[in-house]
This record gives sequence, structure tokens and C-alpha cells, in this order.
Amino acid sequence: MHVTAKADYAVRAVVELADASQDHPRKMDDVAKAQDIPVSFLENILTQLRSAGIVRSQRGPEGGYWLARPAAELPLATVIRAVEGPLVGVRGQRPEEVAYPGSAESLRDVWLALRANLRKVLEHVTVGDVASGHLPKRILALTSQEEAWQTR
Repeated sequence: MHVTAKADYAVRAVVELADASQDHPRKMDDVAKAQDIPVSFLENILTQLRSAGIVRSQRGPEGGYWLARPAAELPLATVIRAVEGPLVGVRGQRPEEVAYPGSAESLRDVWLALRANLRKVLEHVTVGDVASGHLPKRILALTSQEEAWQTR
């Protein structure tokens, strides 16, 4: 899986907003500086996240951004989908919508398995998990596997 800069920035931005609230919103410039995200990128990303109902905002000198729901209830997959669309797409289609002829017929099952495994991680790790530094044990177990550290 290729994680785009946009998806990476979006996840980092919401993690940075994990402790913000309507009473104490975070300024876009502060989030950008804290996570070393270009403000021009972050502005677009926060607009998309607001449209998706992931963040809320308030204008004015006391304004800023905060999460629309608790960080512990916000899977990383939801954030990534808000800025990138489906986790696994094949030529702009969902894996279950593609069909291949002949010897490539089972390739659709490969794409479905890929999506299922991505979901096992991204649907079960929340913004709150990342912000607290306490990832689920089953996710940490995956990082201890040798293949997780091998570049291919």
C-alpha cells in the first residue's frame, strides 16, 4: 500500500487535534507547525475533513479546529477515506466490482484480501490510540514480525 502525503498529513493533523475541544480549538498554523505540514496542504485537508464530519471549526480570534467525535471512536481508516476515497480501488472501482477473464479471474480475490487486511489494521487503530501512544496489542504484534521491517 502506498500512503500518500495527503493521507499521512490528514492522519497526523487529526492526531494533533485529539486533545482539542470546542472550548480549546487548535489554530491551523499551530497544527501545521507541530506536525511540520505545509499550511497550504493542511488548509485543503482540513476542509475535506470538515466536509466529511471528522473535524469541526470555528472562525474568529478564538477559533480553530477540533475533532467532531472522540478520538477513541475515530478509526484511521475513516480519516484516510475522507481524503483519499476507498482504501483499495482497482482502476477506480471497488474490488468486488471488478471481474477478470480467464487465468486472471482469481485476482479479484487478491484485491479483496488486501482490503480485508488493511481494514484489520486501519479500522482497529483509532486516532486516540495513536495520540496516546498505546496501540492495540494485535497491531504491535504485527510490527514484531520480521517481514514488517523488510523493504521490498
